[in-house]
Amino acid sequence: EKYGNIVYRYLKDKHFPVYPVNPNHTKVEGDTCYASVCDLPEDVRSVVLVVPPEESGQVVVECKAKGITAVWMQPGAESFEAIGYANEHNIAVIYDACVMVMLPPIKSFGDLKKWLSKATALFES
Repeated sequence: EKYGNIVYRYLKDKHFPVYPVNPNHTKVEGDTCYASVCDLPEDVRSVVLVVPPEESGQVVVECKAKGITAVWMQPGAESFEAIGYANEHNIAVIYDACVMVMLPPIKSFGDLKKWLSKATALFES
């Protein structure tokens, strides 16, 4: 019933490759749950943050260390510190927008990449 799990299920139901991250769990919805962003598979290039704002800064630092190039901060997860750090380190950041509301109907990973490219350009201007 927690919001992070709702977002996880939403993205998974849309057939996105998603990986849960939570240091307090080893499984989420039957899937392997990673303790930190640094433990994610190598091909992960973007994350959706559903954490308290005081934790966002540390997660974005982990994203930088992992080579992740895009971060979506769900409403309530954003912090000025985290947004500033992302901007300073060339990490595309989206905030003040819910992924479940903003995502158009997407049928492929290519559609998602195109939409993310447009969305990050919009937020950067």
